[in-house]
Amino acid sequence: MAGNSQRRNRRTANKKGATVGSGGQRRRGLEGKGPTPPAEARKGHAKQRAANAKVKRAASSQSRRPSGRGAKSTSELVAGRNPVVEALRADIPATAVYVQQFIDNDERVREAVKLATERGVPLMEAPRPELDRITNGLNHQGLVLQIPPYEYAHPEDLAAAAFDAREDPLIMALDGVTDPRNLGAVVRSVAAFGGHGVVVPERRAAGMTAGAWKTSAGTAARVAVARATNLTRTLEAYQKAGLTVVGLAADGEVELHELEALSGPVVVVAGSEGKGLSRLVGETCDVRVRIPMPGGAESLNAGVAAGIVLYEAARRRA
Repeated sequence: MAGNSQRRNRRTANKKGATVGSGGQRRRGLEGKGPTPPAEARKGHAKQRAANAKVKRAASSQSRRPSGRGAKSTSELVAGRNPVVEALRADIPATAVYVQQFIDNDERVREAVKLATERGVPLMEAPRPELDRITNGLNHQGLVLQIPPYEYAHPEDLAAAAFDAREDPLIMALDGVTDPRNLGAVVRSVAAFGGHGVVVPERRAAGMTAGAWKTSAGTAARVAVARATNLTRTLEAYQKAGLTVVGLAADGEVELHELEALSGPVVVVAGSEGKGLSRLVGETCDVRVRIPMPGGAESLNAGVAAGIVLYEAARRRA
């Protein structure tokens, strides 16, 4: 009897009773986890490290290098979906368009990719942390455009090119103008009225940035912009080469319509709005000219003033 009781107890113990459920964990564990991300997006993968290194190498091209008699500026990054699309529409030179991996493909992204492809601008895919790094944390929205370094001419080359073409040099120089849009407007006026180039100081002055390129409406591709280490010495060198240095000043001793020098070799210097010409530059000028303003305005910005003077010079030379 005892043996039979032990056998019944063993059979009862082996019966399956109610147990705590797994909560579906076993079933979910058997389900797929979606498509495997590409190797470039997998942290620590060799291909991701290679992609990051490629972006770093491209971004490291932002170094200043000499180029013949002139120099190259640093490369520039335009960040953000709207700015990148606008820059590509304006035909601003570009060496690469960086597109964030797994970016939301909206209308602006599609247009940026389309414009870059049509222009032959390389498209480079990069993870967001790398774009954050190369833009110093700017709100790039997954799109970054790299503009190549601008190759500045040497100031002497502007006059030399005019003389080689058997023309009297007509050069604009900017003193203390820091707004790139003003520089772009001056470049556009120089192109419109047959000038031979623009000179800007190397320090504390606007350079050929994306904003300047855009305002120039493409004319920056055919108008030389030179950088002067010392603007006063550059103007003195122009004087030795036979050019008259004309400074634009609200209190100038000569009115624009009286200025005969515009029909010959000349360099016209415009200062910043408000401050005008610096003391040394003003003292270097052969003559200071004022633009009559019957409307009573105190001053004009460099872009507007340059356009007026260049038009008068072109009228006299026609």
